[in-house]
Parts: sequence; structure tokens; C-alpha cells
Amino acid sequence: MDFNEISFRVRYSETDQMGVVYHGNYAQYLEMGRVEWLRQFGISYKSMEERGVMLPVISLHVDFRKSAVYDDLLRVRTRLIKIPTVKIEFEFEIYNEKNELLVEARTVLAFIDRQTNRPIRCPDYLMEKIRTG
Repeated sequence: MDFNEISFRVRYSETDQMGVVYHGNYAQYLEMGRVEWLRQFGISYKSMEERGVMLPVISLHVDFRKSAVYDDLLRVRTRLIKIPTVKIEFEFEIYNEKNELLVEARTVLAFIDRQTNRPIRCPDYLMEKIRTG
């Protein structure tokens, strides 16, 4: 499956008193990866919501290998695990500028109809983009 990579620097506000990235911030880093993964297909979360589709996270698993620190240049690699159904699953790797693997993670999100708050299948417009790459 296709993958996407983004890079950014760790901001001071994302660290604890030791200058280490607070563990809760990694969920935001993963979201940044997912958002840009979708954007590579010309689709934004905003446009999906405007079409009545929500994508809440229903599962998050993170394995911490090494700490990221203030001012590190991080690279988040996001990969779709399999063709989506009512769920979409991603795996992630986060590296520092020395190319050291810091984090491995997985998320599962559900496609939810905004009006009924019920699960729905992956929208056709997204499936078409995934299949044609």
C-alpha cells in the first residue's frame, strides 16, 4: 500500500522538563501523518466531514523505542495497512534526523455517518483514489 512522509521539528511546548517529547503528543503526530496521507489523494478531513463522514479513532497502539527531544527533526511515515471497509487502518514509523526509529504505531479509525452516528463503508470517492493511487 502507498505511504506518505511528513517532517517537522519538535517544539519546546511538546516536551517535558527534561526536554523529551511528552508521550501524549505522539497521537497528534500520528494524526498529522493521517491527514497528509489523505491529502496526497486530494481529500481532506474537512471535505469528508462536509460530505457527512466522520473518522473517529477506535484503536491506538504505540511502541516507544527511543525518545524524541526538543528541536529534533522528526519524520512520520504513514502507511495504509489494507483496503478499507467500515474501518481504515494505518501503521506508522517515526524517525529522528539520524534515521533512528523512535516509534512504531497503529491506528484504526471507523467511517461514521455524521447524521446517524452509525458506521458506514468507506466512501466510494476515497476507494477510487486508493485503487488508482
